[in-house]
Amino acid sequence: MFSYPVGISGLDGTDLLPALAVSPRSDESAVLAMYEALKAETKGKPWLVATGSLTNVALLFASFPDLVEHIRGLSIMGGAIGGGFTKAPMGHIKGEGERFGNVSAWAEFNIYCDPEAAQSIFSNEELTPKITLITLDLTHQVLATSDIQQLLLHGRSKPQTESPSSIRRMFYELSMFFAHTYNDVFDIAAGPPLHDPLAVAVILDEHGLDDLGFVGRNWSVEVVTNGEHGDSAVERGKLGMTKIEYSGDTGGVTIPEKLNVARFWEILERCLERAEQDVDSRTT
Repeated sequence: MFSYPVGISGLDGTDLLPALAVSPRSDESAVLAMYEALKAETKGKPWLVATGSLTNVALLFASFPDLVEHIRGLSIMGGAIGGGFTKAPMGHIKGEGERFGNVSAWAEFNIYCDPEAAQSIFSNEELTPKITLITLDLTHQVLATSDIQQLLLHGRSKPQTESPSSIRRMFYELSMFFAHTYNDVFDIAAGPPLHDPLAVAVILDEHGLDDLGFVGRNWSVEVVTNGEHGDSAVERGKLGMTKIEYSGDTGGVTIPEKLNVARFWEILERCLERAEQDVDSRTT
């Protein structure tokens, strides 16, 4: 099992992250804070986006089942299907051949961390119609090629001879930190994929704010919970693997299989431009 490519902190690769402006809260549980924040929004409007282990999300809906009816949707970055589910390059490991997981041959990191939590979410029949699952089969279609890297670093209008802003350098460094891993370990040399932003972008598409062209179908999702976390492939087995079965036109988890990749990069670049403008307004 290899080290997760974004580093131990999950945000390795840059020293440009801003200092914390407030102290972490310890007067309330994260699950209760999530519940109160979502319930404070108008019924049928809020989305919850999960880009890590699903432990707290599973606890949230187990503790407050009324929340299922209240939210608009739950977008999850996690899982990997493989087997030609999409045309995305899933990678090859020297001596092992093709694999579709990123923390093991079978599993994606976020699902692998707490497969029991993931299974509890995907087996919630009231919740699943509101779930969109962004798997590696989609994120591996969104590769930061050399041209995209330069776009993110310098923008559309600034000459490349001009020093990039700190916010662009930070985003570039975070994105590129694990590029070598994908090249050296997975044999994906075109560029590193972008994962978590897609879990947010699908909400923009859902609300018609941007035409990103997400196309997906509905699936029943089962997570393998047999096995033990650790470095032994024998003990680990297929722990955290996401298995799917087509569930028809209604019900089930929506799993996008493709999107308008060029349009996604345009929107991301626009977001970086607005972030730059916001930073400039705060410092002038």
